[in-house]
Amino acid sequence: MTPRKRTGRCATLLVTAALVTGALTGCQPLAEAASATCEDTGSRVDELKAYDVLESRPPGTIVPKGFTDLEAGCWEDSGEAWLYADRTYVFPGEKAEVIQYYRAAAEREGWKLSRSTRQALEKDPSASLCFTRGGTDDATTLDVYFLTKEILDAEETETGPEFASGFGYRVSVGATADGSPNSCSD
Repeated sequence: MTPRKRTGRCATLLVTAALVTGALTGCQPLAEAASATCEDTGSRVDELKAYDVLESRPPGTIVPKGFTDLEAGCWEDSGEAWLYADRTYVFPGEKAEVIQYYRAAAEREGWKLSRSTRQALEKDPSASLCFTRGGTDDATTLDVYFLTKEILDAEETETGPEFASGFGYRVSVGATADGSPNSCSD
């Protein structure tokens, strides 16, 4: 399997947040906000890999060939470093079942559903999920999202026959490399 190429969604949000925060407060120039690197982030990546929600999955979920390992690391995009740990699964049932399962599993672990996710779920019960930790860990988010052909193509990922038996989804814990606050796109 070819290693996935990370999309710049989170990095784009982080750089945008840094620009807005710096502009509003006048406290942090963009160069400082976007200067985090992947150097010396191994222990923080290990912390992300330890979240139980990454291994938790609804009954009947399949671990597809080529996705058997927990993927974790640090990537830099647009000058911002982002830590991640994620698992990819295929579920043969309804998307709403996955959403219901992870809402309960995440909340048991202390994750808080974002306001924007709550609003999205009112319109579409199978919308992607985004949670935050808050408190002393305001740099970490949990995303549960469904894989589209566009996402898999961007990652240059080849899917096996398991994806034909249901729909693919990813459970991803992410954090800023420098420990700065992070949130869902509320």
